[in-house]
Amino acid sequence: MDGSRRDGRRPRCYAAAVLVTQPDGIILVDKPQGISSHRVVSIARRRLGLKKIGHAGTLDPMATGLLLLGVGPSTRLLTHLVGLGKTYTATIRLGVGTDSDDADGDPVSALGAAADAVSDQAIEAAVAALRGPIDQVPSTVSAIKVDGRRAYDLARKGETVTLRARRVTVDRFEVRGRVDRVVSVDGADVPVIDLDVVVSCSSGTYIRALARDVGAALGTGAHLTALRRTVVGPFAVDDAVDLEDEAVDVHSRLARPADVARRLFPVVQLDGHQAKDLGDGKRISVDHPDSEGPVAAIAAGGDRLVGLVAVRRGQLRVITNFPTAAGANA
Repeated sequence: MDGSRRDGRRPRCYAAAVLVTQPDGIILVDKPQGISSHRVVSIARRRLGLKKIGHAGTLDPMATGLLLLGVGPSTRLLTHLVGLGKTYTATIRLGVGTDSDDADGDPVSALGAAADAVSDQAIEAAVAALRGPIDQVPSTVSAIKVDGRRAYDLARKGETVTLRARRVTVDRFEVRGRVDRVVSVDGADVPVIDLDVVVSCSSGTYIRALARDVGAALGTGAHLTALRRTVVGPFAVDDAVDLEDEAVDVHSRLARPADVARRLFPVVQLDGHQAKDLGDGKRISVDHPDSEGPVAAIAAGGDRLVGLVAVRRGQLRVITNFPTAAGANA
């Protein structure tokens, strides 16, 4: 039969419903110098065709290195990624201070750092004093809010900015190299010392502020001339992608939520019925010790993160649920 109707009218055609799976996961990006973290997110949105993308921790335009992006439902993981410890390599220039504590700022002091006046021992003492738990005053040119306004906006308008010290932890602060040179500052030759350093620290630590405080301790002034983030928690920049390389298949570089969660949290495995019940908001019983922090509830087969849960007396309580591709837990 040709499908025609006896009354001469055309038969109705019904389009088949097609489930389109949106991108979902965490992508590791190697941010280039000279662009903002927001610009990186914009590039990712274009490459992935999705607006719901965010990042887990800003990198200044001058800085390069690892930026973690949450895509689609995986943006729910960003809260847990922001607080991870970080490792940086950096170059601190002794002898010149800037208003932003980095190379993007204007010089505010050029005291100089003559090679014979600043010993390696003095540098090590200044660095050592900044290891461990410290009370750090963030750089004035920062995104911290003061009475609802960004500190960098106030500073750029010439307003006085007073930021409170915050407790941070510097687990590692090492000098790996030293170069003595002369640079031109406002037309004058100034002796400086460039220190190549590596820093591992808690979230919220300002590497620019470490540079500033080393310079203050030595009486030379200092600022950052280079900064690269190499590690965030268990993730390394060696595994990151260059989003500006159009030859890279960005979709294939998305790490699945379940795989990311395994690297961050203890895991409780759920069978199919348990996964459905938890997704429906029901409390389920499991043989798992009580948890002090989130536990990743992963469905049988290991490829789907059902949610982040707390375990109390063998009962699971959902902290954050993760929808399926269809938009609901199943």
